[in-house]
Amino acid sequence: MTADTDAESPGHHRGSSRPASIYAALSRTVQEQGLLRRRYGYYWTRMLATVAGFALVWVTVVVLGDSWWQLVPAALLAVVSAQLGFLGHDLAHRQVFVSSAWNAWTARVVSGLLTGLSYSWWMGKHNKHHSAPNQEGKDPDIAPGALAFTPAVAAPRTGIAALFTRYQGWAFFPLLTLEGLNLHAVSVRSLLTTRTHRHRWVELAFITVRLGGCIALLLTVLPVGKAAAFLMVHLALFGVLLGGSFAPNHKGMPIVPATAKVDFLRRQVLMSRNITGGTVTDFMMGGLNYQIEHHLFPSMPRPNLKQVQPLVRAHCAAHGVAYTESSLGQSYLTVVRYLNAVGLKDREPFSCPLVRQYRN
Repeated sequence: MTADTDAESPGHHRGSSRPASIYAALSRTVQEQGLLRRRYGYYWTRMLATVAGFALVWVTVVVLGDSWWQLVPAALLAVVSAQLGFLGHDLAHRQVFVSSAWNAWTARVVSGLLTGLSYSWWMGKHNKHHSAPNQEGKDPDIAPGALAFTPAVAAPRTGIAALFTRYQGWAFFPLLTLEGLNLHAVSVRSLLTTRTHRHRWVELAFITVRLGGCIALLLTVLPVGKAAAFLMVHLALFGVLLGGSFAPNHKGMPIVPATAKVDFLRRQVLMSRNITGGTVTDFMMGGLNYQIEHHLFPSMPRPNLKQVQPLVRAHCAAHGVAYTESSLGQSYLTVVRYLNAVGLKDREPFSCPLVRQYRN
């Protein structure tokens, strides 16, 4: 991913260093310090451990048999599936292997065969998000849906939809329990309807084996009621874990109008939020708590994000670029407050500071 060298960027108008050179200087330092080098030991260890955990969960299901204790491995499967999802994310960003083909095919196996999600669908959506985070009309993560992420989406709503949107911030976390089911459904629907997806039939076969095999095994071991309870717990927690790791990174950060032109470094930093915390936070968020560093260097191996953070923070401070960090709890409160502000049709609850600064 290269810097946006748009001559109309705000930084250029104000006579500061050329926007492209600001990012280029940082990128040069990062490369010189070897922070883009592959971390094979880290990733092979994590992949083997996660796959082993996946297998162990299913062995536990068989051993436990007809028991309500099955809800424990259901929850553990959600944790393992989320970790597999994070591995699929890293592979899709080419963080793991030098070879593009190795990254892509390993991502297909991890995402489809082990997690039940479409690599092709996710790649198309996620690449658009990285190109224009929080930009109206360009970032699919703020596109119209059950929740309105921008005032422009909320404004036309009337009746029950408007009433729901008014208090949508409080509905955000309950809706996350449906996100796991939604991800599986969208993956299958996208593969069935989008013929341009490469290897879509392979991915469909992987997902069919994963989802069909899961249901078949559960119905073999458990009566229908307990099998349904297992799936409900697994899918609900899986959705909360994935959605809860993605939402704090951009929701409640500035919204960029569709026609705004922002240089690459500001585009990635100003619209992103880092989450503070320790080892547990790093694990549960799959490294996405270093969202600013990830957006600036999407192919950087996950364990290097923490190492590059002080460098990025200092670089942003030197060039007057706001660098946002908050605790996980604070970020969730911001998300709720932002969504409710949008629902109340506040025209610019979190408008882009660059747009406000250079509007005239």
